Amino acid sequence: MNSQQIIGLFILVLGTLMGALDSTIVVLAFPDIAKGLNSNIATTIWIILVYLLVLAVTTTPFGRLGDIYGRSRMFNSGFAVFTVGSALCGVSTNIYYLILFRAVQAIGGSLLQSNGGAIIADIFPIEERGKAFGYNSMGWTIGSMIGIVLGGIITTFIGWEYIFFINIPIGIAAFLIGIMYLKDVNRVDTRVDLGGMALMTAALSLIAFGAVDFAGSGKTHLNMSLIALGLAIFPIFIFYELQQKNPMIDLHIFEERVLRYSLLAGFFMSLGYLSVVFLVIMYLQGVRGLSPLDASLLLIPGYVVGSLLSPFMGKLSDRYGARIIATGGIVAVEIAVLLYMTLRSDSSLYIVLIASTISGLGTSMFFPANNSAVMKRAHSGSYGSLSGLLRTLQNVGVLGSFVIAISVASASVPRSVAFDIFIGTTNLTGAIAGEFIVGIDSAFIVSMVILAIAGAMSFVRGKDALD
Repeated sequence: MNSQQIIGLFILVLGTLMGALDSTIVVLAFPDIAKGLNSNIATTIWIILVYLLVLAVTTTPFGRLGDIYGRSRMFNSGFAVFTVGSALCGVSTNIYYLILFRAVQAIGGSLLQSNGGAIIADIFPIEERGKAFGYNSMGWTIGSMIGIVLGGIITTFIGWEYIFFINIPIGIAAFLIGIMYLKDVNRVDTRVDLGGMALMTAALSLIAFGAVDFAGSGKTHLNMSLIALGLAIFPIFIFYELQQKNPMIDLHIFEERVLRYSLLAGFFMSLGYLSVVFLVIMYLQGVRGLSPLDASLLLIPGYVVGSLLSPFMGKLSDRYGARIIATGGIVAVEIAVLLYMTLRSDSSLYIVLIASTISGLGTSMFFPANNSAVMKRAHSGSYGSLSGLLRTLQNVGVLGSFVIAISVASASVPRSVAFDIFIGTTNLTGAIAGEFIVGIDSAFIVSMVILAIAGAMSFVRGKDALD
């Protein structure tokens, strides 16, 4: 790598690290936030949900805006918005302000996510992108790990406000470095597809909000109607985009077999894998009575393995292709799920450590290889929209993971208890704990099926000259 690539990748990793750090640190601080702002759990949970919702809805449009107005410009704007949003979160005086400013923060995170992969495609040749995506994935695992450690320290000794203030110096430094060293390589001379953006945003917003309401309230006429309306808009969106000279998403890209199945594999892997993570945390907090910090610490081996191996696995995918490496990663995660399914109320917690390590190996294999496979097949004029679409599918998968975890848990315990377990403010005993384990096992089976679909998508993508 030359100096420009090294500096550019460092800035991209910083952006990824910030987002990951914030995701784990907020979950750990959740009980303190609820107490500090005198809020109930049902309302406070929206500081997590609103972030997921904004990411799911905005990453594709923001990626396309990066194609048109400059990916580096949009990425650096992401640092600025994320940093301002963090500062506003830290000074929030009630839970509703905090939820609002978390949405602002999420807009910044979306600008970073949607344009990061496009910038990698700009500054790295095809044969080196797997390694670059590996380093970028390393930023996510390191950030998640730092968030766990700092979350415990900050909430215990300083105060929950500082989990947001910690982003300010990182964000300012990253923004200044980005302004100095990240330069736009390609822009698309075209108009913004406002109609396509509006239709896609409407469809995703309705589906995402309906799904979240389903997780929180169960099946109702409202959430079912929202989901149905969102799904009904998608055919309209597709028809509209096919008529446009310069669409937000060139739907003809899905004619490319490797690209089509790589995107699907990314969605199903995020949906299945994150479901597993949520379920394990609920087991540790609800059945074993661990605090959110202690539960998260047991997952650190996976983060360590992912951090160390991601660049190496990305480099292997450059050499041997995404199909073998990415599909092997999904198989490793499935093996980890089988281990998690042996957990009972008195099982050794070493099982969690071992399974976490294996799943870390799996994610280090899948995500760099799969992301590289997608971006290898993008044209320079669509790097942003395709990077954004990949992130949208993955973010929708994360949101779906939350819905699966809460919904399945709610089949064995009251929904309010399921939320308390997820946050780490209650634990179960006796027969109820046994019923909850049975429910978690059922959810693991669902995750196994989803991961099997991801593996099938990854395998049937095939191999061509670009691999």
